[in-house]
Amino acid sequence: MPVPKVRTKWRPTLALIVYVVLLAVMALPILIVIWFRAVEVSSNRMAPAEIGALAVVFILTLGVAYVLTRTITGPIDALIARTEEIARGGKRAIRPLESYGTREIAVLSQSFLDLAGRLVDRTEYVRSFAAHVSHELKSPLTAIRGAAELLRDDDAEKAMTKAQRLHFLDNIVADAARLDVLLQRLRELARAETPLAEGKSSIMDILSSLRRQFPNLDISGKGDTDISIALPQEAAGIAFANLAENALQHGATRLELSASTDARTTVILIRDDGGGISEANRQHVFQPFFSTRREQGGTGMGLGIVRAMLSSHGGTIRLLPTTGAGAEFEITMPL
Repeated sequence: MPVPKVRTKWRPTLALIVYVVLLAVMALPILIVIWFRAVEVSSNRMAPAEIGALAVVFILTLGVAYVLTRTITGPIDALIARTEEIARGGKRAIRPLESYGTREIAVLSQSFLDLAGRLVDRTEYVRSFAAHVSHELKSPLTAIRGAAELLRDDDAEKAMTKAQRLHFLDNIVADAARLDVLLQRLRELARAETPLAEGKSSIMDILSSLRRQFPNLDISGKGDTDISIALPQEAAGIAFANLAENALQHGATRLELSASTDARTTVILIRDDGGGISEANRQHVFQPFFSTRREQGGTGMGLGIVRAMLSSHGGTIRLLPTTGAGAEFEITMPL
């Protein structure tokens, strides 16, 4: 969708309007003095008190103009210049203004800086994600192409054996299956980053759904399992199923959800008894395409999908430190 453009036409600047108003305010006592001098023609000279009054009005008007310039027009002009600088220089240009003037301009500036930061981060994420996707898709495509070329160029004089031909065909099928899994994960990630319709899910419903999907896991619930969280059922199914599948793939036999609430949020702890996450890998688990099970078909996108899904509905997820076997995640969601 194209960005709408502001219609080009002449518009007065804020500074022009402010100064015209100040000049009008300043002209009012001058006109009053002139009016009385015209009516009272007994003296053609202005009294010292009148001159003093006009001087005081002039000084006060200059003072008000300085205050307005310092608190309104100056910060707004600086914010416009910072916007253009960020558009040219990216994240390095995102820094606070020297002066904000009023509370409203300070709030506006902070909102703008937050938005600019998110947009720049999003741009960098898309660039990095595109590079990862290209790399992940290139490997199976290269393998498929190589196997297909070998099958095509099979020499009749030195024909492949049936076993060799089946080997190459099996490789093509396996790589095509991996491409299908990658594309499915990409669709899930795209859906995760686009907030679904408003809705809610109860912890009990999440537990019941997980038990149906993962009969090989002993899934239990603790704490306030009767509460609901601000996560539609479809989104909850995708997020918690990815966590359960991740635990199962790392050898877990038990999965426990523990829920607690305060006035505004719900905290859900998800623990498993699987192989856990090493210290070297802890800081990478949410990075797209990072996987310790690539040889077994892992895509490294499960936790990224979970974080994107929760974030699009106002939630967060983090990996907690653990002692012994297993991994533990903390999910925070609005009630």
